Amino acid sequence: MHKRTTLRGLAAATLTLGFGLAGQTASAADTGPIKIGLVLPMTGQQASTGRQIDAAVKLYMAQNNPVIAGRKVEVIVKDDASTPDQTRRLAQELVVNDKVVALAGFGITPSAMATAPIATQSKTPMVVMAAATSSITEASPYILRTSFTLPQAAVGIAEWAAKNGIKKVVTLVADYGPGNDAEKYFADRFLLNSGQVLEKLRTPLRSPDFAPVLQKVRDAKPDALFVFLPSGQGAQFMKQFAERGLDKAGIRLIGTGDITDDDQLNDMGDVALGVVTAHHYAASHKSAVNQKFVEAFKKANNGMRPNFMAVGGYDGMRVIYNALNTTKGAGGEALLAAMVAHPVLVNRPIVATPRGVRLCRPSERTLDLLDKWPPGPFAKESGELIIDASGQRVA
Repeated sequence: MHKRTTLRGLAAATLTLGFGLAGQTASAADTGPIKIGLVLPMTGQQASTGRQIDAAVKLYMAQNNPVIAGRKVEVIVKDDASTPDQTRRLAQELVVNDKVVALAGFGITPSAMATAPIATQSKTPMVVMAAATSSITEASPYILRTSFTLPQAAVGIAEWAAKNGIKKVVTLVADYGPGNDAEKYFADRFLLNSGQVLEKLRTPLRSPDFAPVLQKVRDAKPDALFVFLPSGQGAQFMKQFAERGLDKAGIRLIGTGDITDDDQLNDMGDVALGVVTAHHYAASHKSAVNQKFVEAFKKANNGMRPNFMAVGGYDGMRVIYNALNTTKGAGGEALLAAMVAHPVLVNRPIVATPRGVRLCRPSERTLDLLDKWPPGPFAKESGELIIDASGQRVA
C-alpha cells in the first residue's frame, strides 16, 4: 500500500526541486564519496538504541571494503533524540544538502513515519534498522526493514503463556505504535487460547512513571504481567517492579525481549531472573555466526554486548553495501531494486535447522524444517489456521 503526502506552498516547491536531484543515478563523472545518512537517537531516552546501531554500522564498515566502484563510502550520523520533527528535518537535509543515496536508522516508529514522505518524494531507499510497528513498511514504497515487528515477539510469548499454566494476565505497554501492536497481538492470541486479559495498561513513551500502573497490576492479582517497553526502559521498569514487590507476590513477568535488552541486562539485578521473554535475537544464541559477531562487536566496543538493535544495524549495512555494489554506487530506483532482489537480507526472522534455512514468510513454510510441529490447533497472526486440532497441516 502506497501513501502520499501533499505538501503546500513555496516551501514545498523548493523541497521538491531539491528532491528531484536526490533520486538520480550515478554517472561516470561521479568520483566523490557515496554518502549514507544514518539518523539515530544518540541522546535522550533511546540513546542506547543509537549507540548500539552506530557501533554495529562501524563494525560492518571496518570488516568490509569501504570503497565501492572506486568511491569511498561515507556514513553521516545525525542525532534526532527520537524527536520526529527533528528526524524529518535531518532527513531532509541529508537528502537535499548531502545528496545521500540511502537513509537508515530510525530508533522509534514516529521518527520513521515522519521520514516516509521524504523517502517517497526523493525516491531515496530508507532502511529501518530499529522501529518495529508492523505498518511502517506501508508508509512508503521506498522503506525496507532489517529489524523485526512486535507481533512476531508478542504472539510467541502468548503461545508460551497459554501452554505454561498462565490463565489470567494484565498487559502493560508503552502508548505508541509498537505498544499498540504488542498489546493487540498478545491479547488476541492469548484469548484465542482461552486465556483471560484482566486489564490493559499503558504508559507514556517519554519519562514514564511505572509505580501507579504497577500498583494496579498488584491489585488485579493476575498470574502474569505481559510487558512491552522500548529499548532503554527495561532497567528502570525492573527496578520499580522489584520495589513494588511484584516479584515476591507470585506475579510472573513475561514480555517481548525489549525488557531484557542485552545492553542493559547486567544492570537489572536478580529481579530479571525467571523473567520469560520472546524475541528474534539474543546475544547468548550459540550459532557459530552469532558467536563470531558477538566476539567482534565486544572487541570493537570495549566489551559492550550487542543487542537486537545492533543486529538490525549490522544487517542494514549489509543490505545497503550489497545493493551499492550491484548498482556501482547508484541510488534511487536502481538501489531499491537491488535491495529487494535479495529479500533474505531484509525480511526477518529466518529459521535455521539441520534441515536447512528458510524465511518465515509465510510462516507455514517453516513447518518443513521442523522435526516436531507445534500442537494443534495452531494459527497464524491473522487467525488463519495452519494446523488443525487433530495435528494435521491445513495450510
